[in-house]
Amino acid sequence: MVAFSNPEPGVPPQCYTRTEGQANPCWTCHTTRNGRNDKGDWELQEQYAFSPAAMDNHWRNVFTDRRPAIAAISDAEVLTYIRQDNYQPIYAAAQRGGNPPGYRPDLDYRQGFDAQGWARDGSGWRAFRYKPLPGGFWPTNGASDDVLIRLPARFRQDAQGRESRAVYSANLAILEAAMTVADTVPEAELRRAIEPVSETLVGVDLDGDGKLATARHVQGLPKRYAGAAANEPVRRWSYPQGTEFLHSLRYVDPDQPNLLSPRLKELRYSIKRLDLDDSALKGAYREERDEKAAGLAPRYRGNPELGLMNAFGWSYQGWIEDAKGALRLQTLEEHYHCMGCHGGLGITADSSFGFPRKAPGERGWGWQTLEGLRDVPMAGHAEPEVLTWFQRAGGGDAFRSNDEVLARFFPGGLLDRTAVLRAAPGGDRDLRWLIVPSRERALALNKAYWALVREQDFIHGREPFLRPPEQVHRRIDNGDTGLRAEERVYSDGRIWLDWGD
Repeated sequence: MVAFSNPEPGVPPQCYTRTEGQANPCWTCHTTRNGRNDKGDWELQEQYAFSPAAMDNHWRNVFTDRRPAIAAISDAEVLTYIRQDNYQPIYAAAQRGGNPPGYRPDLDYRQGFDAQGWARDGSGWRAFRYKPLPGGFWPTNGASDDVLIRLPARFRQDAQGRESRAVYSANLAILEAAMTVADTVPEAELRRAIEPVSETLVGVDLDGDGKLATARHVQGLPKRYAGAAANEPVRRWSYPQGTEFLHSLRYVDPDQPNLLSPRLKELRYSIKRLDLDDSALKGAYREERDEKAAGLAPRYRGNPELGLMNAFGWSYQGWIEDAKGALRLQTLEEHYHCMGCHGGLGITADSSFGFPRKAPGERGWGWQTLEGLRDVPMAGHAEPEVLTWFQRAGGGDAFRSNDEVLARFFPGGLLDRTAVLRAAPGGDRDLRWLIVPSRERALALNKAYWALVREQDFIHGREPFLRPPEQVHRRIDNGDTGLRAEERVYSDGRIWLDWGD
């Protein structure tokens, strides 16, 4: 067995935050069972439950003071760096031939996407717009990103096996309805706004009105997908076998409307290789619980060249910058960093975060941008999601180290509800008001991460900080977090959102 510098690299540094019985950023990931996710790990909010080897915080980069490194880099230097394209070389290399194992980058980002999110290169990838999960993936904490989806070939073809944009759109609409509606809604009552789909062309009555016309919503779920995938059953909260996601993590370019820099920090790829039935899925969750109870650290099949497989049928593979900024395949230990969240948390739907949070219908298709997205509530919640996060976590990140968010929305240490609600439905702002950094902060965070890249020490942490956060344990002795006594434990976290449509 390979010896890692960090014995449990799948446990992120956020899990070492000091709650002090008051601040609870844990609830968005650790929550009750939902959908087909049988994890039910909300008790982790109450008790630190680390393996003996993981009680020491091995994410030592969290404690590194990068202010000297930030000061040594000019704004012009970092802007020049983040605006260089480091994806095209690995794409070009993949097109030159060979048959490497695992994923071979096949999206031509230079050609971009049309207004509906379709990749112009004909690769079948489609970009969608989504609301970022609270905390780490907010641009104010140092990264911009996009996510693309691609269904297997049979979902992109008509009954005669011909490529069909209409059939592909219909199947994506069906999948959207299956993945984005909360488990509190019975299947018969399920309703989801979708982009306009020709029911006549696909032969499926999606809106349940008894006729074939143009559907703008799905009412209930059809039993099967359309076209060449007509034999494929539709299951709620489950992607078809062969579904792929491509996720690029980028620097924050303050001069781009969507904040996406040409330079990638990371490229992440996933594919659903196995489709587990309900019995097998429950068995996988049960085995995972047994292993944790026995104090065993998770282990995954595969390797960096093929990707690592989680217990639920998904394979993951990732690239990250080398010291000169070129994308390289991540090491085995670096891959493990990604595995703990995808499948190991109560919040996910079929091991995923992004697609269940897609904006409804046609406005949810396109290259990622926060423009026009509102702070809508989580499913089952009365108040907007970011407002709820601020109230429960006590800051803009898990470590309460984001001074800019604290200054903007916690004047005098008290949450300014009125200011936060400006981004809610009916307000005069959108999500950018809450989670986009100032130009000064964006550039400083870019510099901090560039310093990490030069060090190539990702196994000890890859989060950029402007100063070492104070609210982090260097060592944890398992036991009470103090949150239960203060009635600060929540089991209502949901991946799904109430868009009000």
